Amino acid sequence: MRVLVMHGPNLNLLGQRERDIYGETTLEEINQRLTLLARQYGVEIDFFQSNHEGDLIDKLHQARGHFEAVILNPGALTHYSLALRDAIAAVNIPVIEVHLSNIHAREKFRQRSVTAPVCVGQISGLGPYSYYLALRAAVELFSGEQ
Repeated sequence: MRVLVMHGPNLNLLGQRERDIYGETTLEEINQRLTLLARQYGVEIDFFQSNHEGDLIDKLHQARGHFEAVILNPGALTHYSLALRDAIAAVNIPVIEVHLSNIHAREKFRQRSVTAPVCVGQISGLGPYSYYLALRAAVELFSGEQ
């Protein structure tokens, strides 16, 4: 099984920006922990981060036929990117949306996700554990061990 982890805008600044909301864990630390977990699960894992909507869409398109699941933190694109939403719907790959913060307990404009309805699920509010749980879910969904 191959899993693609995609990080959206500003996630490259994790550990430096708004630590009271996003914590002190860096993106590199999250990726390292996911790599270790993937190894334990016998899963191949790749990572991609971009601050550009089109790059994320292109990467999703390229994932077809190469990955069995995608873990996606769309960042602020969650709330308004219909283009990203359409790409998720088009690729026919299970996508799990993740967020470090609980978007449902934040500002009103952050409480709506336009991408979640086309994802197989959403995990939010658990800091880096949102990613780790998403990987576990992807493995179990793919293996049918629900």
